[in-house]
Amino acid sequence: MAFAVETLDLTRRYGPLRAVDGLNIEVEEGELFGFVGPNGAGKTTTIKMLCGLLRPTSGTARVAHFDVLKNPDEVKSKIGLVPETTNIYTDLTARYNLEFMAKMHRVPRERRARKVDTLLEEFGLANRQRDLASTFSKGMQRRLVIAAALVHDPQILFLDELTTGLDVQSARSIHERIKDLNEQGVTVFLTTHRMHEIEELCDRVAIIDHGRKVACGTVEALRRQSGQFDIIELHMHDQASLILLPWLRNSDFAKRADLIEQDNTITVEVSGASRALPAIMEMAVKLGARVKSVAVREASLEDTFIKLTGASIREEESGSIDSVSIAARGYKE
Repeated sequence: MAFAVETLDLTRRYGPLRAVDGLNIEVEEGELFGFVGPNGAGKTTTIKMLCGLLRPTSGTARVAHFDVLKNPDEVKSKIGLVPETTNIYTDLTARYNLEFMAKMHRVPRERRARKVDTLLEEFGLANRQRDLASTFSKGMQRRLVIAAALVHDPQILFLDELTTGLDVQSARSIHERIKDLNEQGVTVFLTTHRMHEIEELCDRVAIIDHGRKVACGTVEALRRQSGQFDIIELHMHDQASLILLPWLRNSDFAKRADLIEQDNTITVEVSGASRALPAIMEMAVKLGARVKSVAVREASLEDTFIKLTGASIREEESGSIDSVSIAARGYKE
């Protein structure tokens, strides 16, 4: 298996504090990978090390098949970074921002103008390319930041708090663009405090707490690991619950099935409501157990996160990662 990102006991200490503590994660090529944790868990420190902005105290990582310690320039040439804070020059035009970033990444002159034209068009900025970035809305500025991270066609895109401060429409537009990039083969490494963003976008997610990996897997796998289940409520006609309840209690997918007698409602705990509900309804029809109505409450990733870490997720303060530094040569501490 070829990994786009692989950490090997990655550690960063600040005096006695271990900001990242022996972290081991693997991100497959072409994957859209989520990386979440509470405030101060080590997310931004991890990204800084993966992007060559901070030297590990011990351990190492391979990014785009290059060692971040031995081959930092090669790593930087293969990645794009979208930091949480806007890193564009607001006193410059959209076009000049992209041209400047292309020069920093040493995009050949003959390709530069064509690439900038393409990105301006793809991100809906072509008609504003001669305007100063300071006149843009937050959503437009965020699109420009993403475009700037793509001027050199990176294989891996690191996104730190992608849609912080954006309205729903702007966030949705950016989500669609990230999905498109991923479908084109770009590996995406996303840190966010927005659980719905992880659930909507990511193939897998790693949860980090106190610098250590707590869990890693698909959202559904993490729910199972944490003991979180979806709840299906079946409001039954008359005595229909007595027909369906025994079957549910003997089924493979129902972790628990109980009857609330006063309103003739069956509550069923399942690991995946979207798969279990069709089977339940099909069997109810076969048994002649009439269902009045159905309600589903899915265990959220937030519930899973709290169960695994004992903490609520919240927005992390900016780590001020600057993607211009990615294009510069050498490590910075």
